[in-house]
Amino acid sequence: MERKRVYITVKTYPTLSEKYDELVCTAGICEDGSWIRLYPLPFRKLENERKFKKWQWVEVDVERNTSDFRPESYKVLNIDNLTVIPTNNKKIDWSERKRIIFQAENAFTNKSEIITLTKTNPPSRTLLTFKPTQIVKFYTKLTEREWPNDKLRLIKEKAKQLSLFQTQEELVEEFKVVEKLPYEFRYVFIDNEGIESDLMIEDWEIGALYLNCLKNANGDEGKALEKVREKYWNDFVKKDIYLFLGTRLRDQSRSPNPFSIVGVFYPPVDRQGRLF
Repeated sequence: MERKRVYITVKTYPTLSEKYDELVCTAGICEDGSWIRLYPLPFRKLENERKFKKWQWVEVDVERNTSDFRPESYKVLNIDNLTVIPTNNKKIDWSERKRIIFQAENAFTNKSEIITLTKTNPPSRTLLTFKPTQIVKFYTKLTEREWPNDKLRLIKEKAKQLSLFQTQEELVEEFKVVEKLPYEFRYVFIDNEGIESDLMIEDWEIGALYLNCLKNANGDEGKALEKVREKYWNDFVKKDIYLFLGTRLRDQSRSPNPFSIVGVFYPPVDRQGRLF
């Protein structure tokens, strides 16, 4: 076991896991600039003082996850010992975020290079920052509206195993299932050789944005989707955009391109720097 200090850059929208109930892929940058993936981490079940945000430092007890051959994957131990490092800076410091993210390496720019890195045996990288040459499209894709019945059934069975130390209200809260997103959100982009990728955006941020827009639009999905598009196409693409890419364990070996977009980093364009 070791204690690591991690700068959180990635929180994906929750999915249901037969083993862990609700699974959130959490990842970040260690103090030495290396990437780390933290799981299992039942984020919504954390105590309020431990519910960290993106762009915060946390200290956490971890050990290498030997059941996962991806080199960045670590198990979270002693969840009650997770410590969120408070910050007093209310203004977004994009330069500090960039310093932390790029302290050890520049962003990758070539699709073939990252596919080679992740397809070695064992893979040498499954989490990284990618700088697309151009994002050519943002689109949505209709998907299942409900969680699979088999996974829901397992979670409900666990909820029936009442604890002597929990009230019924506490149990309901603990096993409350996150809302299923009925759409996939995707970017199509090209690399420095003009090679195209079409990847799903799995960031919690885009899921929360859609649900908030849906609420504000009184349930009108068309209006909610348009608001999401305004942010991710009309706004973010005009900025100095980077993509945090990560692989899913189940897709690591069987998919030609196992990466998905687990986070979007969108600092403003450094116009001063572009003069030189």
